[in-house]
Amino acid sequence: MKNKISVLIPFLNEEENITSLVEGLGNYFLENRQIDAEVIFIDDGSKDKSVELLKNSKHNSYSCKIISLSKNYGSHAALRAGILNATGEYICFMYADLQDPLALINQMLSECEKGFDICWATRTNTNNGFLEKTFSRVYSFLMKKYAIASYPEKGFDIVMFNHKVKEQLNHNIEANSSLFLQILTLGFNQISIFYEKVARIKGKSKWTLGKKIKLMIDSFVAFSYAPIRFVTVIGVSLFCIGIVWSLYLILRKIIFNDLESGWPALVSILMIGFGITNISLGIIAEYLWRTLDSSRKRPVFIINEIFEVKNESN
Repeated sequence: MKNKISVLIPFLNEEENITSLVEGLGNYFLENRQIDAEVIFIDDGSKDKSVELLKNSKHNSYSCKIISLSKNYGSHAALRAGILNATGEYICFMYADLQDPLALINQMLSECEKGFDICWATRTNTNNGFLEKTFSRVYSFLMKKYAIASYPEKGFDIVMFNHKVKEQLNHNIEANSSLFLQILTLGFNQISIFYEKVARIKGKSKWTLGKKIKLMIDSFVAFSYAPIRFVTVIGVSLFCIGIVWSLYLILRKIIFNDLESGWPALVSILMIGFGITNISLGIIAEYLWRTLDSSRKRPVFIINEIFEVKNESN
């Protein structure tokens, strides 16, 4: 009996890679006929000809759906839309930039068939620049230390999971959150495999610095109390330092009486104090904003169109 797998591929303005992607998927599933594949392309608000190219492409050896979102919601929201419409026994993520080998599908499926509910494909290397690698290392270190102890040091982009995980994700579609961290914290029986990520051949990455910073903020606010604890520690520390400094000034005045009054020191103290206060209020506001956003219950994504492409091999 064939295993039905839903392969979710979110994309944003990837017209340079569409032809190679469709050809690669066709060849891969043609060689792996034991897999009953459903490929779901999720258009995250593309402005180029990506969707048109997908609709006009010949999709051999797998069934195909194209989901167009009403605007750009981000890759995590796009993946959630794909999960909601997936029909496979197993679901996995792949990407249009072709940096992750399709052979991972078979490797992850093999582990899932052994009884694992979730299989992670953890990258052993990255081909990014120095700043991107540094950001990734810092993010992984902070997540592992302050949020999720099992977070892999070099991160992950690919995962396969079964219908039990899918039901939990569809039951709780979180806004302003990390889909990967949500899966990681669900529990169940998990395993990791390792692979080498290759460099992007065509096009430019849409994973901008702004999106990375938003992901970091969302991850900490959604899965860690460390920022709030950090604010508390700073507040207590400054209070203690202030008490000691005040006692020092009083004793110095009584014993030596050599202190001169001056506004520069006062201004410095006020600037530092107000700066720390505003940072603290900003962190608290991040939590409050997400609480308000969640209470509104606005949709995490809106599907504009679902287009089913005929399997040319049938």
